[in-house]
Amino acid sequence: MRKFDNKVQEMKYEVLKEISKAAFAGNLEKEIANIPKIIDPGPEPRIRCCIHKDRVVTLERIKVALGGNENNSNNIEVIDEACDECFATRYVVTEACRGCLAHRCISACPVGAIDFVHHRAKIDGQKCIECGKCRDVCPYNAIIDVMRPCKKACKVDAISINEDKKAVIDDEKCIQCGACVYQCPFGAIMDKSYITDVIDLLKNADENNKIYAIIAPAISSQFTYASIGQVINGIKKLGFHDVVEVALGADMVAVKETEEYAENIESKKTITSSCCPSFVQYILKEYPQLKGHISTMVSPMIAVSRLIKNLDPKGKVVFIGPCTAKKMEIEQEDLKGATDFVLTFEELAAMIDSKEIELQNLEEGLLDNASFYGRIFARSGGLTEAVRNVIKQEKLDVPYNPVSCDGIDECDKVLKKLKFNRCDNTFVEGMACKGGCIGGAASLSHGPKDKSQVDKYGKLALEPDTKSSLRVFDIEAIDFHRKF
Repeated sequence: MRKFDNKVQEMKYEVLKEISKAAFAGNLEKEIANIPKIIDPGPEPRIRCCIHKDRVVTLERIKVALGGNENNSNNIEVIDEACDECFATRYVVTEACRGCLAHRCISACPVGAIDFVHHRAKIDGQKCIECGKCRDVCPYNAIIDVMRPCKKACKVDAISINEDKKAVIDDEKCIQCGACVYQCPFGAIMDKSYITDVIDLLKNADENNKIYAIIAPAISSQFTYASIGQVINGIKKLGFHDVVEVALGADMVAVKETEEYAENIESKKTITSSCCPSFVQYILKEYPQLKGHISTMVSPMIAVSRLIKNLDPKGKVVFIGPCTAKKMEIEQEDLKGATDFVLTFEELAAMIDSKEIELQNLEEGLLDNASFYGRIFARSGGLTEAVRNVIKQEKLDVPYNPVSCDGIDECDKVLKKLKFNRCDNTFVEGMACKGGCIGGAASLSHGPKDKSQVDKYGKLALEPDTKSSLRVFDIEAIDFHRKF
């Protein structure tokens, strides 16, 4: 049975499902105008003031799902029509205000933004600079901070509010992690989708034009009502020729990452990981002087895509995972052509259900490409463990003092130390999302058991270690390096 963390995910899923259904049927252009009526049948509104506003917002969701604003290169997009329910000002005076004699809030405000009206404090939103000093001094805790969830979620300060009280994303700061997408309670921010592009590929696939799905190991914590083997068969029923684990790419990266680490650690002192595209972007945008510390390894997604295309040059590769930033990664100039399209778990669920595929009723498919260490890349600390394992296997005599940074806040603390030459760690694993990939914005589940599900999935691997999983592949024929 399909479960969602919240109603926003469910509404997004409904839009994607109807788009998928129409795209597979070949009548999407004709059906676009009808989808809002299917999702919001009326006559009563589901969320907004009226059924007409509900349908307008749904239509805008459809537009973003179909590619959004062509002039906006960012894969994360604000839906203005849906961004109108948050408080206009960050600090709000509640009914707890007693209109006291002290007036500490007035004294504390540096810009004179507070007056007393009818014996209650009132904040002038035009003057307020959102410093919070009034809240700090109120003896009744009557002034509360209602910072917009999108701004609170954005750890890189890429979101501001314009004069129309709409959220605006600063593309120069945005790392496309999707935290704002997941945290907006009204679904006013969405990631653009390749869903129709992928469906077009699948509809035209044949023996000469094979489509490969590569699945992130985080999938182990997502479709909890079915087994991994059943999910694999479900993906194949969509028209994919084969399903390959991105964890195999993680095994390749672990081996090559360790080689690079051993060769360069003496000169660089500290090397940062390059698997998470949002973490890499954060370094490039916020700490460009640290660019030389970034590992030159491609991500596991790119590694396994290049492996597949080395074996089948005509094949097309679609990554399926929890990450919105992967949509940015495949468009980067030095990586173009490796992975053709990206689908999120949300989009995969919509496609499966649009075809009325009952995963729990399918036979078990086979998925045995990777090792335990490749599979645990999905959670924070997985890469660190994998590199340690290869160092031990190869009996390398190199110092290894790693740190696993869980979320951008932790990444920032370590990068600050590195900037001022105060970082004692030799290897920095950076994950933009809390928990690692399993905490990605486009995951179906963000539960506390996700980490244990990944470890459990890892232990099912038949390959005992990283190098064993690669024994049948010529990985020396693959380009693992990139330039920043």
